[in-house]
Amino acid sequence: MLRVSRMPSGEPEIFRSVQGEGVSAGTPTVFLRLATCNLACSWCDTKYTWDWDSYDFDQQVMPMQESDLEKRILDFDLPHLVITGGEPLMQQKALAPLAQSLKQRGFFCEVETNGTLAPQQEMVDAVSQWNVSPKLDNSGNDQDRREVPEALQAFRDLDSAYFKFVVVGPSDIDEVLGLIEKHDLPADRVILMPEGATAAAINDRGRWLAEACAENGFRFSTRLHILLWGDQRGR
Repeated sequence: MLRVSRMPSGEPEIFRSVQGEGVSAGTPTVFLRLATCNLACSWCDTKYTWDWDSYDFDQQVMPMQESDLEKRILDFDLPHLVITGGEPLMQQKALAPLAQSLKQRGFFCEVETNGTLAPQQEMVDAVSQWNVSPKLDNSGNDQDRREVPEALQAFRDLDSAYFKFVVVGPSDIDEVLGLIEKHDLPADRVILMPEGATAAAINDRGRWLAEACAENGFRFSTRLHILLWGDQRGR
């Protein structure tokens, strides 16, 4: 069984849209949002997947069999899946059979992860792309929780892993540079993305951040779904 985010309608949070972030931005995609997380980012826009002081677990989370999830995903007839959260790798033992089955059906599977949990081999074999988002001090998480060297090194050694940093202010760039040096992360697979839940915030931060990316040789990502639909669930 997997713990899946429940939409206000009562349906599981599985939907079709376009990938809004990272190297696959703009790609038509089916999204599966899993619940629970091992971090607590202050600016998180999916707190309903983990903040049980503000949300009711039983209302926001639903258990589902992998076979039921696979059927719903296949019904979209779109062989590109993004598994997001929450933190999907908290459930990787139960998630691996689903990812493996979809790979056998020809799916390209991306996993969004905060980079604190190393992937098990069954997941490595099934996942086409890892979107690893190590958290910075701006997230409000203690360093020993958000920075796990063994996990970052495991992802560093995967050619399919990209490192996406959420940036709030210019001082974050120095922190990113420090993490790259400390953990020997490949600069050509580093992506900087502005934090923001509105188009105005994304664009304001994006202008100077894009220049910082060009200066340091990093990729830049906006948040297409925010620019197009705002902070709206299921888009």
